[in-house]
Amino acid sequence: MRLKNILIVVADPDVSKRFYHDLFGLEPVADSGEVVILTEGLVLQERAAWQRVLGKEVISKSHSCELYFEERDLEAFVRKLERLDVPVRYVSRMTEPGVERRFVRFYDPDGTLIEVGTPERQETP
Repeated sequence: MRLKNILIVVADPDVSKRFYHDLFGLEPVADSGEVVILTEGLVLQERAAWQRVLGKEVISKSHSCELYFEERDLEAFVRKLERLDVPVRYVSRMTEPGVERRFVRFYDPDGTLIEVGTPERQETP
């Protein structure tokens, strides 16, 4: 058995598709409008459709999960994050240089918590 996908609920799949493409380079693999499968196994599910399936309300910013990405050049990533056409809502800004493992935490447009950190051990090229 293996984990196939991670599904997150979004208000507007097109906005989220653009966000995850522009920031992380994820590309759509399949797109039905209500469900978008991106490369790396991230699935975007339209909020209204998900609520119909579950029969329950979605709770944004529940802080019950986090998407984690690694990036060697965290400064360049934060510059890219700052240039997005959507306002960035930080949980914690980039940690200071000199810390063994640096990271930044923020929300996607729908309140999903994201952390981007440097790898624990930086390999030399």
